[in-house]
Amino acid sequence: MNTFIKKYIIEKWWVPPLTFIASVIIFFATIGIDVFPPKLFLIFGVAVLFLGGVIQIFNNRRLVGFLNVGLSVLILSFIAILVFSFNSLYGPTDLFANDLELPDNVLLEKPLNDRFDNSPALINHENNGEILTHNINFQLYNSYQPGLYEYDLWIQSDQSGTVFLKVYEITQEILLSSSSVMNESSIRIENTQGKIKKYSFKDDFTIYEGDWGQPYGARFEVWFIPDDKNGEEKLVQKNYIIEGWMR
Repeated sequence: MNTFIKKYIIEKWWVPPLTFIASVIIFFATIGIDVFPPKLFLIFGVAVLFLGGVIQIFNNRRLVGFLNVGLSVLILSFIAILVFSFNSLYGPTDLFANDLELPDNVLLEKPLNDRFDNSPALINHENNGEILTHNINFQLYNSYQPGLYEYDLWIQSDQSGTVFLKVYEITQEILLSSSSVMNESSIRIENTQGKIKKYSFKDDFTIYEGDWGQPYGARFEVWFIPDDKNGEEKLVQKNYIIEGWMR
């Protein structure tokens, strides 16, 4: 064994690099062949390159040894980056909505694609969702990607405070993207002096649960916290068909 190492790794320093090059060629040549996993050839080549470098370092051939070790580490890092990138783009997606079905006993709306400026009286559909207060209305809009949403709110309020959303998956009552939705959807509300005022949330908030092309039912609740922080109150809720944002 010592003779083999001395002859083919220490004296013939170019054997490990050539072995690695050969393993790369075999790797690409055997992709798609089920007889033997091609990645094993690549792993073997990198291992020979790395171990050969370590042996050369301990036998005072430091320049060649460090070059081989450094090259093997660089190759492993490159492979790790490729694997991570591939898994990020094509790896397993969010499975949250896989087994969810749209409920039959709940009236569901679809988010609109375009905003409109109609008065609340014209958009207050009594059969769509549950309107808890006749002086409040809420409309959800799709943003530029599935899973990203915006909304408009029409409200008559004698208090100033903050409005925000809570979103629940309907069939299992699961609170969706709780902290991010509450923070990202908040709007400052002023005392409307007895009038109905429209507030537009033109940034987007994200529903992370689920994936593109997997619609499910969600209940959007509008909550209000007055400036005096004297509790929070649910103002209105509506049910929508939504999708999660694909990361």
